[in-house]
Amino acid sequence: MLALLTPALLIVAIFVLAPVVYAVGLSLTNKTLVGFAARSTKFIGLDNYRHLLTAGDFRDSLGRTAEFIFFSAIVGQFVLGLLAALMLTRTKVRAKGLFGGAILLPMVVPEVVASLAWASMLAPGKTGTVNRGLAGIGFGPVAWLQQYPMASIIVVNTWRGIAFAMIMFQAAIEGISEEVVEASRVDGAGNWQVVRHITLPLLRGPIFLFLLLTTITTASVFGLIYFLTQGGPGQATEVTSIYIYDHSFRFFQIGLGSAASVILLVIILVLGTTYVRLSRVEV
Repeated sequence: MLALLTPALLIVAIFVLAPVVYAVGLSLTNKTLVGFAARSTKFIGLDNYRHLLTAGDFRDSLGRTAEFIFFSAIVGQFVLGLLAALMLTRTKVRAKGLFGGAILLPMVVPEVVASLAWASMLAPGKTGTVNRGLAGIGFGPVAWLQQYPMASIIVVNTWRGIAFAMIMFQAAIEGISEEVVEASRVDGAGNWQVVRHITLPLLRGPIFLFLLLTTITTASVFGLIYFLTQGGPGQATEVTSIYIYDHSFRFFQIGLGSAASVILLVIILVLGTTYVRLSRVEV
């Protein structure tokens, strides 16, 4: 058994554990790529962590990350993905293939292409696709990425993530025994009562698994936000991933950026442990 697991363990050790250990080591130093410290890197202990935990801009980035995760992943992708899965598992829905294909399309579009497409759609003035639609019903143009930057990236990230949620929930719903559903209908349960008292309790495990995976992936979203807003205007969309990039590769503060990434990793681990514990609750 150990021989079978060895290749997988080596891959995890090389590509997961080793980078984490290296990042933790860098976070305890004053490593930079410019200036005097670039010539003589020194061990400074927890100074980077003290600086970050007392820095208002870093705490604000964590707050924006929490907002981004909650509204785009936990609310948007979860609710819309579950509704899409429920619709596709109903036999009376017509054109299910077309409906499912339309939802799956954002999943296969590369992140850069999706970002550039949405940047064009949300362009200010009368050139943007969204503003052209609004002009048709009598509304003036809106500078979406300047006036509503966080709402815009939440919508785009929700659009990209619905497909994954739909696939997970559809597979889980189709695994529910038809006998249980039919028995509830015999007892007089309507569609909403079946979903509330049968479907959702039996989907507890897949729901928390989805929340775990989507929290991890959403917390690490970088390209989508960078191509749309680069963290702006100002710092309106500077989530923690953008903060780490800016301090590591724009300001060349590698030690500080590593410390920020370690803090984000710890927060994700705490959330992941919470999701796992909640998924084990008996229903």
